[in-house]
Amino acid sequence: MAATRMPGDAEGLDDIVYPSALPFILIHVAGLGAIFTGVSWSAVALCIGLYVLRIFAIGAGYHRYFSHRAYATSRWFQFALAFLAQTSAQKSVLWWASKHRHHHLHSDTVEDVHSPRHKGFWYSHFGWLFTERHRTVELVKVDDLARYPELRWLNDYELVPALLLAVICFLAAGWQGLIVGFVWSTIFVYHATFAINSVAHVFGRKRYVTGDDSRNNWVLAFFTMGEGWHNNHHAFQSSVRQGFRWWEIDPTYYILRGLQALGLVWDLKKPPEAVLRNEQKLGSRTIERAAAEVAATFDIEHLIRGVKHALEQAPNNLAEARRVLTAARDRAVDFLATVHLPPLPTRADIHSRAVAILARTKSLDAIVDRAHRMVLEKVWAKVPAVAAT
Repeated sequence: MAATRMPGDAEGLDDIVYPSALPFILIHVAGLGAIFTGVSWSAVALCIGLYVLRIFAIGAGYHRYFSHRAYATSRWFQFALAFLAQTSAQKSVLWWASKHRHHHLHSDTVEDVHSPRHKGFWYSHFGWLFTERHRTVELVKVDDLARYPELRWLNDYELVPALLLAVICFLAAGWQGLIVGFVWSTIFVYHATFAINSVAHVFGRKRYVTGDDSRNNWVLAFFTMGEGWHNNHHAFQSSVRQGFRWWEIDPTYYILRGLQALGLVWDLKKPPEAVLRNEQKLGSRTIERAAAEVAATFDIEHLIRGVKHALEQAPNNLAEARRVLTAARDRAVDFLATVHLPPLPTRADIHSRAVAILARTKSLDAIVDRAHRMVLEKVWAKVPAVAAT
């Protein structure tokens, strides 16, 4: 089967199979059909209306409800949200939620399904969608959703909602309704949604230390009805509200509040006050990732060369190093932390670097301690060989 690599696809990434990408390409080509159908104001209004309706369904449905269970609702309204979201032709609710939960579990690590840091901007924007290993649903990640037969039906017939909407648009407004109303809005919803995976992990501001590259981007927040407050979201994923400050506009949250008043949704989860004040303590996984980010800013090879030179100039230290480095790993790392070799960064050096690149956090000391040890462990991995020469 013919295969190619998308721009920005790094060496060793999945091949992207042409047949899988063909429908995506064709719908963009179909959008050019407006050259022949013309573009009326009524068709544009239909396009905007469908965009708003479906971007809300993606944010409130696929994302905040199905992926994160940020609120509760009835079974029939759950199905209505899933059906409406699937009119966007972004695969099934089970597929979307399973991939998004995987993303949060491994955000911006090599295991992330769409990280710009490791796989390039365009791969994270849409290239990952066409890889063979991302075609199937990981049901183990969405077993809470897969127990509903109606959601499994939507998974088996994922394009039915989108095709039904396309037919309705054609019957209601002819070719303009189909091309401008349905196709254009579908394309716009595609790229607004995909930009959260790509743009919101590259451009914007970080308020919270989350152990990944998530950022708040007000432009994306405007076009996605609040989804662009992405760093906020990664700081407290189960919050139904993603605009944490009064000026962070979040229309999806406002609509859900309205639906709550109507009794259609309830138990809306909000971030704790400690999170809003940025005073929460971070979990061990976040600390580990943030520490790795700080440690990665130090040139380990340069440190190794410096340690070798320092040991050569200090015979007593060299003898002690040879003795200690034959012992257990932890003792060796402890030795490097106390021997005060000039090339090695001190904890104060690590602290200064962390303050420079990370957002404010009460867990800074824990991150600095772990980053310091990471650097020493990386040096230790090669120092035994150096000390033996």
